[in-house]
Amino acid sequence: MEPTLVLALLEPFNGYIYPNEYFLQWELLIVLYPYLTGLVAGAFILASLERVFHVKALLPVYRLALLSALAFLIAAPLPLMAHLGHPERALEMLVTPHTASAMAMFGFVYAWYLLVVLLLEIWFDYRADIVNLSNSKTGLMKYVYKILTLGATDLSPEALQFDEKAGRLITIIGIPSAFMLHGYVGFIFGSIKANPWWSSVLMPIVFLFSAIVSGMAAVLLIYMVASWARWKPIDMACVNKLAEFLLYAMLVDFTLEILDFIHRLYESEESIHILSQLISDRLFISLIISQVLIGGLLPLFGILVGRYGKFPDEMRKMFYFLVGILIQVGIFSMRWNVVIGGQMFSKSLRGLTTYKVHLMGIEGLLVSIGFLILPLAVLFVLLRLLPPWLNEKSEEKAIPVA
Repeated sequence: MEPTLVLALLEPFNGYIYPNEYFLQWELLIVLYPYLTGLVAGAFILASLERVFHVKALLPVYRLALLSALAFLIAAPLPLMAHLGHPERALEMLVTPHTASAMAMFGFVYAWYLLVVLLLEIWFDYRADIVNLSNSKTGLMKYVYKILTLGATDLSPEALQFDEKAGRLITIIGIPSAFMLHGYVGFIFGSIKANPWWSSVLMPIVFLFSAIVSGMAAVLLIYMVASWARWKPIDMACVNKLAEFLLYAMLVDFTLEILDFIHRLYESEESIHILSQLISDRLFISLIISQVLIGGLLPLFGILVGRYGKFPDEMRKMFYFLVGILIQVGIFSMRWNVVIGGQMFSKSLRGLTTYKVHLMGIEGLLVSIGFLILPLAVLFVLLRLLPPWLNEKSEEKAIPVA
């Protein structure tokens, strides 16, 4: 190879770096994977606040949160499967399980969460409505709803009471399942001892609480957009209470991330110099600007002002909507900084590399945008099939005025 070509190839790097570290193994699709799974866990935890802890103010978003969790869960593994190149290889996790592999065991966690937790809870919650729809609809949809009843058409008080108890029990089981679903993603990164950017006992907990934050913010955005699209008023008692829980989750998440940073700084291992260079150089915009300032401090300030400031409801809605968007930017930046940032320094701890997003290709920007749009399309179908506002009038009577 010509010396000039070698110099041109090495130009993006600082210091010595191994030749096999020129290309990143995990790219944009692997960034999407923990981001989407986080939305699942956060939306389900939000739904459990009403079902298990009886936060009645959140009743208008309970069903919406469940359907959102299902939509994101359906789309969550698709980026990972696309990254494999041969999606059929994913079946190997179920056919030949390897108990020592966290990724292999995740296949069982995913199947449990989808089939046993989410689908069962949604079915028990919607069963009475599905039976009523199967009797009132005509044409093809009548038979669709009849199939969804699974033959259980009893609407007696005893049957409805059983549905309520079964749904609550499944939700209780689903809370630790949601923790496992996303905590495992942080576990994978945190257990890689050879990478000082990933290796941390706090990584699973940070991933979990950031998932709760992103899921709650996503449901807040979806609820507001759905209300505007249906020309229905937004329940201010609901969004105010949701903003409060979002504030608590953000404070815990932000505290954990600061604690993780202080812990690394206090240890001051040999990797501290390359990590400092990584933060100040390659990740300054995505970490300091996008994650900490835009996606962290600004939403915190926005929630405090919107929730506890003396503003009219229309102004509060604007604050909450902007906060929801900024939180998504911050959490996605956090996933980016973990996945991409952990691959941007040499294993020799002496050099940095760069990463540029491509527009085309399986790991390109267009495909990633498609995977982000897909769960919203799935959610749109679910909302048409199982409208979460079927019992809207009864909710209005049950919710106290704030």
